[in-house]
This record gives sequence, structure tokens and C-alpha cells, in this order.
Amino acid sequence: MKPENQRNILALATAQAILGSQMPMYIILGGLVGQSLASNVCYATIPISLLIVGSMVSSPILSNLMQSTTRRLGLVVGNLAGLIGSLTSFLGIFLRSFELFLLGSFVSGAYMASQAFYRFTATDDCEDRFKARAISTVLSGGLIAAILGPFIVKISLNLNSSVPFLYSYLAIVILNCLGPFILSYVKPIPPSKSSMGNLNDNDKSNRTNLNRPLATIFKSPVIFVSTICSMIAYGVMNLIMTSSPIAIVGCGFGTNQAANVVSAHALAMFAPSFVTGKLVEKYGEKSIISTGMILFLLAVLIAYQGVDISNFYISLILIGIGWNFSFIGSTSLLTKNHYPSEKGKVQGINDFFVFGFVALSSVTSGWLMNCSSNSSQLGWEVVNLTATPLVIFALISLVCLWIANHSKLRKI
Repeated sequence: MKPENQRNILALATAQAILGSQMPMYIILGGLVGQSLASNVCYATIPISLLIVGSMVSSPILSNLMQSTTRRLGLVVGNLAGLIGSLTSFLGIFLRSFELFLLGSFVSGAYMASQAFYRFTATDDCEDRFKARAISTVLSGGLIAAILGPFIVKISLNLNSSVPFLYSYLAIVILNCLGPFILSYVKPIPPSKSSMGNLNDNDKSNRTNLNRPLATIFKSPVIFVSTICSMIAYGVMNLIMTSSPIAIVGCGFGTNQAANVVSAHALAMFAPSFVTGKLVEKYGEKSIISTGMILFLLAVLIAYQGVDISNFYISLILIGIGWNFSFIGSTSLLTKNHYPSEKGKVQGINDFFVFGFVALSSVTSGWLMNCSSNSSQLGWEVVNLTATPLVIFALISLVCLWIANHSKLRKI
């Protein structure tokens, strides 16, 4: 791997660790702040939903900006949007305004979108055999974020304040202020025209076809399935994670215990990143994605066994590992099957669909948890039941892709 790649990956991993710590904070606090400000508890998870809607809307914009200028500019713009959004949310909490808090959550979504592009930035000018490792190395920074974010929440909640959650969001504002300094170490690298990934020989030889229409690109079964699996991996993880703090508190446990479970979940999301890249290199993307989906099903099964705190821990840990395998595998598969000149629109539309589905899962999560039944335990069961067919669909799509590829090989 080239030295400039290694430098960028280190800077991106640092950004993932420090700036990324605000994401578990949003997850822990978003639904709880929503409950305290909303006139109806059914709207409790709307702040998290709007955070993700903001990500969905800004993903293609930031991606095209990065394509036309540099990755660094797009990442800094997203970070500054996160600063403005967190300031707005802070003001909304101070004024007890649910509407202002929702606006801040929506604007903060641009930061979430830019953070998602850390994984793509790591693969720029990177050989195919190192792409999965580059992605997993950057995401491994999330291990620190998974510890730092909940730790800040616990400290801030223990500070005396007449306004609940105020200091927690002040901490998010401070984190965003560090962004431009950290991201200044991400050096722009021109895209390598030699990185063709797994495109077929006809595409490689047709030099005039380096910027295909999206309709043509998504006719590729590999790109289509990788996007579907990314959507389901992130959507199912978010569906369960978003509702988990409300479920834990609703089942008689404290906010600190909810933060501990989310922290364990976040650790499980990123800790496997130290080995996931190597596993992808050894066994292939499709095998690792399938393993992640099977872990999702196992997590749902554990959740059905009861609402002891141990069930929450085990289920959320399995969800975290499943997300890591599925999401890294899907991202690696996508980056190997489009041209560098197409990265702006392909990666942008991929994340548009991913965060669009995640936004839908967030809205659904709050309704299923709070309004589908008369108890937190039943609501939690309904949430897990909803996730099951989605995971099965992802597994079926992977089997179909394997059959299609196997049939092509037999013809050859």
C-alpha cells in the first residue's frame, strides 16, 4: 500500500474515532430527548429519523462535490454542517423546543453522510486486494468512538443542569469544532485510472465507457446486490439499535444501563474491523456478508428469549458484529465493480438508498416500539419480528447472485 494511502487511512481512522463518537451519543440520546420534548411519545425517535433523512439528502450532494473538487473539501463541509446542526439541537434543548431540536437533527445528518464517506475515501487509488483492509482499518477507529461517545454521555448526564441532556449536546458541539483540524490531514489523491476492479474485460477495453449512466451501472447484479445488502445491514441494525434504549428503560432498567448496552453494541460494530478486511481477502465478500446476515438472525432469536439485561447485551452485540461483516463486505464489493470516474454518482446514490432505508427504519422503529402494543416487551418483540424477513431477503439475494455467477462460470 502506498505511503499516501496509509497517511490518509490514519487520518480517516482518527476522524472516525474522535468525530465519530458523536454518533453513539445521538443514538443514546436522540430517542430520550425526543420523549422529553415531544407532545406524543410515538414521535420519540423522529429526531434520529431526521438525522438519517438529512444524511440521505446530503449524500449525493457531498459525493458529487467530492468528485468535482476533493474528498477533503466534501468532508469538511459535512463536518461544518454537523457543527451548525449540533448548535441548533443544543439551542432546541435549552428552549425546550421540539421543532428546533428536529431541525438541528436534520442538519446534523450532513455530518453523518460525510462520515459514511470515510470508508470510500480510504479506497481512493488503493489496489483492489487492499480495499477491504483499508475500509476495515478506517472503521476500526469506531472502536474508540464506541467507548468515547457513551463515556461522554455518562459524564455529561451526571453534571448538574436544570435542563436535561443540555451538556451532552454541548459536548457534541465541541467535538465538531475539532473536525477541520483533523480532516486537514486528509490529503487529496487523484483517482487511479488503472483501478478497474472486477469489471468484465469488455468494459475494461472500452475506454469510452468510463462514466456509464446509473441505469446501466445498476443493471449489474453485483452492484445491485451490494447496495441491497448495505441497505438491509444498516437498516436492520438501526431498526433494532434505535429502539433498544427505549426498550431497556421501558423494561425497568436505568439510562446508564441503556448506555452500557449501546456501548457494547457499538464496540461490537467496530472491534471486528481489525480482522474483517483479512477475512474478506481470504473468504470473499459474499461469504462475509452472508455470515453477517446469519448473525442478525441469531440476534433476533436471542431477543425473543426474554428481556433480561443479558438478552439485550447478547442480541445487540451480535447485531453489531453482523453489521460489521455485512457492511464492510458490501462496501468492498461495490468499490470493486465501478470505475473511479463513476465513484461520485455510484457511491452517492448507494448511500442515498442506504440512508433512505435507514430513515424509514428509524420512523418505523419508534412507532413499533411505542405504539404497536401496550408494553415495552411486546414492542421490542415486534421490532425484532419486523427485521427477520428483511434479513432473509438479503440472504436470498446473495444466493441468487452466487447462482448467477456460477452459471456464467459454467458457460465459460
